[in-house]
Amino acid sequence: MTLRFELLHSEGAARCARLHLPHGVVETPAFMPVGTYGTVKAMAPWELEALGVQIVLGNTFHLALRPGAEIVGLHRDGLHGFMGWTRPILTDSGGFQVFSLAALRQISEAGVRFRSPVDGSEVQMSPEDSVEVQRVLRSDIAMAFDDCTAYPATEAQARESMERSMRWAERSYLHYYRDEPPGHLFGIVQGGVHTTLRSASLEALGRREWAGLAIGGLAVGEPESERLRVLEHTVPLMPSHRPRYLMGVGYPQDIVAAVQRGVDLFDCVMPTRHARNGHLFTSAGVINIRNACYQRDTGPLDPECRCSTCQRYTRAYLRHLDRCGEILGVRLGTLHNLHFYLDLMRQIRASIAAGTLAQLSARILAIPRRSPAAMA
Repeated sequence: MTLRFELLHSEGAARCARLHLPHGVVETPAFMPVGTYGTVKAMAPWELEALGVQIVLGNTFHLALRPGAEIVGLHRDGLHGFMGWTRPILTDSGGFQVFSLAALRQISEAGVRFRSPVDGSEVQMSPEDSVEVQRVLRSDIAMAFDDCTAYPATEAQARESMERSMRWAERSYLHYYRDEPPGHLFGIVQGGVHTTLRSASLEALGRREWAGLAIGGLAVGEPESERLRVLEHTVPLMPSHRPRYLMGVGYPQDIVAAVQRGVDLFDCVMPTRHARNGHLFTSAGVINIRNACYQRDTGPLDPECRCSTCQRYTRAYLRHLDRCGEILGVRLGTLHNLHFYLDLMRQIRASIAAGTLAQLSARILAIPRRSPAAMA
């Protein structure tokens, strides 16, 4: 099943394209909200559709533990039927989640053995296990199982991790395509912040025809300057006729900077997690709605935003809901943050088509990551 990636417009390294998947078309650059357990927290599928979400991310690791791939597989169309979502889904491999369990895991050539964070039982996950779960989930895009390199890491440590990931990538590929797959498989470029290792990783992945490639091992604590340096080296070496996915990034400013360097797909828990903690994205920066300065503020959350939260409610009301622990507060904040990200992606696509990305990028990059009022 050949993935169709239709390039439409470009401005410098940035490009606008259509990604044709089994469950629909994704206009890129695109942001994928994270649906860890088969749901984007606080949002119903029809609300995501109304917001313009084109594709969501499901978490292979967590779904394998609860409810288990077998239960999801009982549903028509796998994870789509399980969560009531008819548009495309990307599933991660579980490599990053295993990386986050450093104290509970043992890595070998066979795969990873770890203690389940759910019940403490011993679990084994190999590249074949990860890919088989994703086949059962029937995601449009599956990811090769990888060993996510920590930061900081010496070049020797990063090389060992990257080379293991490349061997696991080969095993993932052979298992996924052993017969007719439900979707497409992406490889993952590793190598930490060492550009020579990123080049070696790309050379190893180049022995197979991947549907797309992801850049992993970033957004794990490295400075922004290091991340941009790795992107500037790596992205130009990636196939131009395939989608490029930067995993786990990040702030709107980070997304714009990566788009300028040629990245097409993004995911991050930031808009939903921030909303649950009272941090809301606005055109003036991220505000903390829990701050006392909003107690009597009868203005909208963001006067420039057209989402239903900003059109109906005041900052004072949103702060009230948060202080009372009302579920509606989380829902309204999540809706707003997702709208902010999705509207950003719409603006990016339109600006690339119009040749004005440089102007949009300058405006977005100038937005502080926190607003002055948030520090009150």
